[in-house]
Amino acid sequence: MADDSKDALQQLQARLALTLDESRAEARQRRHAKGYRTARENLHDLVDDGSFQEYGQLAVAAQRSRRDYADLQVSTAADGIITGTCTINADSVGADRARAAVAINDYSVLAGTQGYFHHRKLDRLCDVAMRHRLPVVMYTEGGGGRPGDTDVATQIAGLNLSSFAAWARLAGKVPRIAVSNGYCFAGNAALFGCADFRIATQQSWTGMAGPAMIEGGGLGSFAPMDIGPVKAQQRNGVVDIVAADEAQATRVARQLLSYFQGNAERWECADQAQLRSVIPADRRWGYPVRRLIEVLADSDTFLELQRVFGRGIITGFLRIEGRPLALMASDCQQLGGAVDAESADKAARFLSSCGALGLPVLSLIDTPGFMVGPDSEAAGAVRRMSSLFTAGAALEVPLIAIFLRKGYGLGAMAMAGGGFMEPVYSAAWPCGEFGGMGLEGAVRLGYSKELAAVPEGEAREALFARLVAKLYQVGKATEAAAHLEIDAVIDPADTRQVVLRALDAALPPA
Repeated sequence: MADDSKDALQQLQARLALTLDESRAEARQRRHAKGYRTARENLHDLVDDGSFQEYGQLAVAAQRSRRDYADLQVSTAADGIITGTCTINADSVGADRARAAVAINDYSVLAGTQGYFHHRKLDRLCDVAMRHRLPVVMYTEGGGGRPGDTDVATQIAGLNLSSFAAWARLAGKVPRIAVSNGYCFAGNAALFGCADFRIATQQSWTGMAGPAMIEGGGLGSFAPMDIGPVKAQQRNGVVDIVAADEAQATRVARQLLSYFQGNAERWECADQAQLRSVIPADRRWGYPVRRLIEVLADSDTFLELQRVFGRGIITGFLRIEGRPLALMASDCQQLGGAVDAESADKAARFLSSCGALGLPVLSLIDTPGFMVGPDSEAAGAVRRMSSLFTAGAALEVPLIAIFLRKGYGLGAMAMAGGGFMEPVYSAAWPCGEFGGMGLEGAVRLGYSKELAAVPEGEAREALFARLVAKLYQVGKATEAAAHLEIDAVIDPADTRQVVLRALDAALPPA
């Protein structure tokens, strides 16, 4: 009996070994020849050492009726998707907060296509993640649905699947981070698009249909690299972060997940006195707000999303004394900081995701208001800008508003969660200025008769400048605070402590 038990164990170990890279040398070499990593190399880089517990490792494609079973065990290892639970970032956030689930689509197995057991494994993982509130990191490379699973004889179209609904149902329950490299088409792209946060490498192509489906639909013949290149998907907001390669994408995924895992135990920051000089004295000049953010945040903790989409508003994450926050910031170097339709869409989606996932929000505001004009309205301004109010009103997490300089009109209200009293604390730097609309526009509109009465030229320009200065005095930060339209005016160097005290008032430290 002991010999039988030993033999059975050896058989098991041999069978499990067939799923590993060492037994799949040809597949590994094909990946490396492209400059890519294997699925298991990505897995080992992502998870903490020794923490991964795999589900369904022995699965193979449902093709036993048409292919040799021994071959299937190697060539369709794990049926093209590695799933399991693990910890990620335990060294920085602690093991109890580092629990996670992962799904790594394996392109070396039938081009990463989704087969019968592949879907069942994904369904199982989503169920475990839902029941135990585990964040999920998924690598989505693959070609979509697989037509060759002939063992399944009880389906017609193969659309009686729960994977997509199960993945989507996790929205607002746990963070879902998707990583795409290489080709990601059809069902794989649907999973990528459903994720809360989407990372893609520079060598990635993502589309809701691959070349075969496009050609089959009579829409022409295209090479895979013609479909959804990363530069296009970055510009249109599909991709949140572009990484150089899978190694960098994995590092970014770990960092992004960490903000939802709680406080970091170690931190350092720049000299906060630098904040006193980051904004020019001349209110007409712009400044690099990302530099301001990097000084304000704990060192090396600022991570930006969708940098080239909706550029009037910066979205991302940072830490202050180790505490994670979602960040929304005006960029005065883009449209003067005006909130256009695209940036409103971007910020509304960001607020909704972070609010549902329980992350407090810091809003750094310097805006003349919503972008106006016929072109703005043609872009759907009424609907898209209003979505920012809806997202703000739905927030159940603390929002702290810091007015860096301009706080004008509906746009400033939207950036503050819908109104200046919506944040748990709203404060301005001394250079803050407020009004129902931008000062220059208010003067042109409100003093049009006075300006028209003065001849064009230096005299009119001088009157215009005096009227703007007068309105500035009326609307400067100290006056807004004196009239209780904001809660305080603060020393810029104290911003970190102001934010932390506001957080403590609304959400005690974990």
